[in-house]
Amino acid sequence: MDNQKLVFTPAPHLKDDLTVNQAMRDVIIALIPVSLVAVYFFKFYAVFMIAVCMVTAAITELVFRKVMKKESSLGDYSALLTGLLVALCFPATAKWWMGALATFIAVGIAKESMGGLGWNRFNPALFGRVAVIVLAPIIMLIGTNFLLVPANFGAVDVVTRATPLAMLKQGMEMPSIIKLFVAYPGGAMSEVSPLALLLGAAYLFYRGHIKWHIPVSILATVAVLALVTGQNPLYHLFTGGMFLGAFFMATDWVTCPITSKGRLIFGVAIGVLIIIFRVGLAPTEGVAFSILIMNAFVPLIDRVTKRISYVDPRLRGAVAPGRERATAKS
Repeated sequence: MDNQKLVFTPAPHLKDDLTVNQAMRDVIIALIPVSLVAVYFFKFYAVFMIAVCMVTAAITELVFRKVMKKESSLGDYSALLTGLLVALCFPATAKWWMGALATFIAVGIAKESMGGLGWNRFNPALFGRVAVIVLAPIIMLIGTNFLLVPANFGAVDVVTRATPLAMLKQGMEMPSIIKLFVAYPGGAMSEVSPLALLLGAAYLFYRGHIKWHIPVSILATVAVLALVTGQNPLYHLFTGGMFLGAFFMATDWVTCPITSKGRLIFGVAIGVLIIIFRVGLAPTEGVAFSILIMNAFVPLIDRVTKRISYVDPRLRGAVAPGRERATAKS
């Protein structure tokens, strides 16, 4: 026993021969369909934003780990995946330095400063995206002309359209359900095709990386509450990055509950918050804010829904040998 070593590692804990870098690579593969649809609609704007965020993610991780005197972990693909997710959370024509700033915050602050992969409390990509939104007034106050030269790759007609979520909030005439589900340019790059995201999610299910509890509970809650509020649930499901949040963000291994019951509670709570944001508050980024809010409650959910330890019925009520002797003497 003295020669044995106990190894303690943070989540995610993989129960088979699958490694972290293989799991991260699979998620990147799952995001290829929606990335290709975004490139189809937004051309080089999408390519450039994705490249900026992924390169920024790699550089940020290298710098932070160098400063903290840790070995490089680029080989696990977690930084590159975070960069890709951040890029997909932005419109393709957003200022590219905003994508870079969000990626820097996601990888440097939300991930590496918290201890690295497995120690982050919040989803890094969503944390970076929301941080840029929160910091927007400060950025505008400082001014952005001196920061970086904007990229211009020509006109893209589709960017002038209102986002489907804004159209829904304002009561405007909506595109057809089929068009929204298959491919419709508007909003962030991740919003262009729920079908493409669903194909990627199917691959993750096939590979065993995610379970049904969180996505189904989120989508079902949103659909039911949309009906209760007198709105078409399909419009809520197919707009505003719902599928990216339900299948790729909320199911993050590190920042979601461990137990099946906990995952259901987690998903239902996220769905309730999404409807609150969309109906009662600003419609944009409601999915991101809802997931981050519930990330903070994951430790509590895990404690409340923890599994009961198994006790052999034959040992119930048994008295420990030392206790038995003490009782006999008394």
